[in-house]
Amino acid sequence: MNNCKIGGISKSDFECLKALEEKALWLSSWMIHHANHIRKNRDGIKVGGHQASSASLVTLMTALYFRELGPNDRVAVKPHASPVFHAIQYLMGRQSLEKLESFRAFGGAQSYPSRTKDTDQVDFSTGSVGLGVAVTLFASLIQDYLESKSKLPDSYTPGRMVALMGDAELDEGNVWEAMLEGWKHDVRNLWWIIDYNRQSLDSTVSDKLFGRFDDIFRTTSWNVIVLKYGKKLSNVIKKPGGESFLKWIDECPNSLYSALTYKGGEGFRARIQKDIGNHAGIKSLLQDYDDNELYDLSTDLAGHDMESVLDSFKEAEHDRPNVFIAYTVKGRGMPFAGHKDNHAGLMTEDQMKTFKDNFNIPDGLEWSKFAGLEVSEKKLRVFINQSPYNKTKVRELNAHKITPPDEFPLPKGDLISTQDAFGKILNEIGRTKTEFSDSLITASPDVSVSTNLGAWINHRGLYDRTSIPDPFKEENVLSPLKWSMDFNGQHIELGIAENNLFLFLAAAGLSSSLFGSRLLPVGTLYDPFIMRGLDALNYACYQDSRFMLVATPSGITLAPEGGAHQSISTPLIGMGQDNLASFEPAFVDELSVIMKWGFWFMQDEGGSSVYLRLSTKPMKQPDRKINTIESEVIAGAYWYCKPKYNTPIIIVYTGSIVTEVDKSLEFIREDIPEIGVLSITSSDILYKDWAKNRTNSHISKLLSEISKDTIIITVIDGYSASLAWIGSVKGNRVFSLGVDKFGQSGDTLDLYKEHKIDSDSIIDATANALLL
Repeated sequence: MNNCKIGGISKSDFECLKALEEKALWLSSWMIHHANHIRKNRDGIKVGGHQASSASLVTLMTALYFRELGPNDRVAVKPHASPVFHAIQYLMGRQSLEKLESFRAFGGAQSYPSRTKDTDQVDFSTGSVGLGVAVTLFASLIQDYLESKSKLPDSYTPGRMVALMGDAELDEGNVWEAMLEGWKHDVRNLWWIIDYNRQSLDSTVSDKLFGRFDDIFRTTSWNVIVLKYGKKLSNVIKKPGGESFLKWIDECPNSLYSALTYKGGEGFRARIQKDIGNHAGIKSLLQDYDDNELYDLSTDLAGHDMESVLDSFKEAEHDRPNVFIAYTVKGRGMPFAGHKDNHAGLMTEDQMKTFKDNFNIPDGLEWSKFAGLEVSEKKLRVFINQSPYNKTKVRELNAHKITPPDEFPLPKGDLISTQDAFGKILNEIGRTKTEFSDSLITASPDVSVSTNLGAWINHRGLYDRTSIPDPFKEENVLSPLKWSMDFNGQHIELGIAENNLFLFLAAAGLSSSLFGSRLLPVGTLYDPFIMRGLDALNYACYQDSRFMLVATPSGITLAPEGGAHQSISTPLIGMGQDNLASFEPAFVDELSVIMKWGFWFMQDEGGSSVYLRLSTKPMKQPDRKINTIESEVIAGAYWYCKPKYNTPIIIVYTGSIVTEVDKSLEFIREDIPEIGVLSITSSDILYKDWAKNRTNSHISKLLSEISKDTIIITVIDGYSASLAWIGSVKGNRVFSLGVDKFGQSGDTLDLYKEHKIDSDSIIDATANALLL
């Protein structure tokens, strides 16, 4: 009898899992209760914590963490199940009691799992629903990429990328966009586990969705595993009336099933008698169960049945992507289980007392890891320590840093744009065979050619796990681009879905931490479409992923393309986005300096990702030695033309609009020969330095060369407020020129004039400022 196996494991181990499931449910529920009802609330704002959403995933997470997961498996936890994650890590000795007591408080366990704020080694931050799901797919692609190039550490065995998601997360379009991309790239070692409790934040999920979920997953080559009935429900079919009973359960609308779950066994009995009471065997079947037993039977869904969960995991012992659709009850075991309004629900003091009694928790031992359990502490400790997941105490890896070339490419040319120069820089890097060039990986949402990645792709190729020849080359059709694919390629061609680009960059930028092999990701897209994927960009930065984002073309300088392709507010996005250093170089030598620095900064412990806002405008390049101002370019600003201290006016510009500034100077200098021009390469870096260091900041030192009475004219091909803050540094008056309305098709002459950022407008602004 002792050799009896349940769910493929020994009876003893199964008992341990059931005990830990019970404890995870208790601790996660108590953690939330403590934060809301016991810990002092200093500001009167509700703390919250999602007891119901946590409860529906307890069984699945217990089976995963204590039995199924290995040291190289990575998990994105459903945001609202964060308390369960922290409870499990606490039981494993990976999370402190102090952090649990401070759940949702400053410095405590975070409301949603966070790589940067939590201390229990979160694999993927989650919070904005759907994004954590999709990033696991791109992490799987990155793992395949590294494995195909033999870049994984010698001792590393590829792991599974696992997403635990609520069913309502499938309303997020980015999930389906990612699935299509994953299908194209034939991703492997990917598990998505859907907490199918059929409730969303406000209500219940449409009954029609399940069939569509199933179809879409199968269409994109996923293995679909449905966990519907627990063992009790599965076995009821053997009883008279059991087939009718199961058919009724199957056909019960989500909203009705949820309402009956809340009402309890008596509610189920009354409804079943009303709907199918005249069916053969139903009367005797109902008589076999009291109300509590009938409730347990009716809600015996496989997502809460440990044996069924373990069996389902064994069905997925292959590297195909697997989706588990696990039927669950939101709020399982709680007084508001099934209620459509339970998402933000919290147990009252009296309800918690009853809940606590149900778990046999003595007063004062609410935080105990083993109090109230029937399995001994000694046995549980041995079981926990032997779980594959817990055998590796440090899950975060760290690869060595990669050195950019000392002689970083600096393209030459009389007339050249920063976008063109970017392509030439990558072209030169692509020609070399170094650790640095081999570590670059590029990606673009179907705009590789129009963002000047073509030459790089010709040198380095497109990546695919299988070899796909270029039909144009095969048919001797002339094309400047080599479009064959194989595992040697270093460019990932994505479809037109900007969310996918940023989620890909998020995964690639975590390669050192997740897989122990460092990549230097570079992603390109049109600057205005940063806003299309802004949530995913924010998500990537939130978990401190490291990449270089090259956004080009930008501004109304992309004149013929019209307003839909002309960016306005992106300079402000660059300034406001944490963990993203934003630059807008005017000249090629500045770009070269910034890119070299950027590849270092991406790897620095105190660094971040880097955003380059580039332009298609061909410009005459200055004849100078960039090394004399290199540090200032990185610091965010330098004097393009030094002023005299008593100058009544200076011009401050960013980016390619310098051509208009140069034109205006020919006229302004006739009246104001002492005028100066300040070039801003990074309003972002400059502002952060000023906010932190004030009079010791770089901008303060630069502006010490003018008086407080000097008027500042700012001009940018972007939102005018982007540079207006500079007047606050020492109290100078500021007049800001920029683009504050949507653009339209035209040429730069017409559009610059229309938006008053042309040379004439700069001259007029100067004259008007002096008259005021």
